[in-house]
Amino acid sequence: MKKMTILLVGGGGREHAMLHAIKNSSRVDKIYAAPGNAGMADMAELVDIGVMEFDRLIAFAKEKDVDLTVCSQDDPLCAGIVDAFEAAGLKIFGTKKDAAIIEGSKAFSKNLMKKYHIPTAAYEVFTDPKEAEAYLETQKMPIVLKADGLALGKGVLICQTLEEAKAGVKEIMEDKKFGSAGNELVIEEFMTGREVSALAFVDGSHYQLMTSSQDHKRAGDGDTGLNTGGMGTFSPSPFFTEEIRERCDREIFQPTVDAMKAEGREFKGVLYFGLMLTADGPRVVEYNTRFGDPETQVVLPRMKTDIIDVFEACMAGTLDQIHLEFEDNAAVCVVLASEGYPVSYKKGFPITGLDKFDNKNYFCFHAGTKFDENGQIVTNGGRVLGVTALGKDLLEARANAYQATEWISFENKYMRHDIGKAIDEV
Repeated sequence: MKKMTILLVGGGGREHAMLHAIKNSSRVDKIYAAPGNAGMADMAELVDIGVMEFDRLIAFAKEKDVDLTVCSQDDPLCAGIVDAFEAAGLKIFGTKKDAAIIEGSKAFSKNLMKKYHIPTAAYEVFTDPKEAEAYLETQKMPIVLKADGLALGKGVLICQTLEEAKAGVKEIMEDKKFGSAGNELVIEEFMTGREVSALAFVDGSHYQLMTSSQDHKRAGDGDTGLNTGGMGTFSPSPFFTEEIRERCDREIFQPTVDAMKAEGREFKGVLYFGLMLTADGPRVVEYNTRFGDPETQVVLPRMKTDIIDVFEACMAGTLDQIHLEFEDNAAVCVVLASEGYPVSYKKGFPITGLDKFDNKNYFCFHAGTKFDENGQIVTNGGRVLGVTALGKDLLEARANAYQATEWISFENKYMRHDIGKAIDEV
């Protein structure tokens, strides 16, 4: 069988973790990454094309006889990269634009859940800031404000007081802190409970759940500070029991896949379920139309099944014929960020210690790095690296991950010291 040439679109920590999984496939020969990052250069040929440059990506895929393109980033998926590639006669793994709206519009996803009785927080949608403020005066605090569109995982405000909530409406809808994402605003009840991330491969009709994980969004220890793109993760979640999984299967996972099909928006690709395990049962916090980041950095290192087989089954509608397997172990990822993230931070600092990772039990996934003019890898973002370690259980994996963070040095290095602290409460 001819080995495949793959084009991976993206250049963050998620894509670096995906690249490891693709590289481990027995079916792959050559991999290109567009644009990729400095850490991906030893496994893929980097191509200087941006993720939104569809015409250039398509031309490149044709020129290099790429067998399969893989995209798992929100902006290009919601803008229709899959539709564009398929219209050009090229194979691509990802979600079409009409289905990617499940992440691209929070108002759409909330209305979908209401229509199909999928458990979620009570909510209302607003286009007028004055109406939103009037509604807030009738609600209990704390309350959650969500910019409707894509906002790099940061368009969510948890407001403790009415004054804070009204200021949040102004910030999102009038000051446009998150740009056009704030043209519509979703206001929803504040839910309490354990959060769990559940990622699933979906082929339009069937889904296969990956191993569970839990993200840490806040910038500071003790879940303080601003929301970020994620400061660390662990997998599996001990709180996602078999009983809860079965309930999610019945009430959330399959009903969502069926709802999208019923709406004429057949979902193929990776569907991310952000769940809250409340006292009244599991509820959906949000959907994403892609691998989560940094969840991917603890999920894919534990996956045993060949990822190319899974991608192709999703595209062909034969996912029910795949036996999806994960290692009986655990993984913890600690994000090394630039001091000041997510507000303001300096870049361009040399990174040392990257040669200490074996890519079997210890991984260093690059998120914000680049080569400087001397070929040295330097910091180039707020989230710089995801240090991931495996262990026989979560306690061992966490100890290994924090030990591995000490191998890395760069000026301005910042991290949380309590990733996976919830493990101690089990």
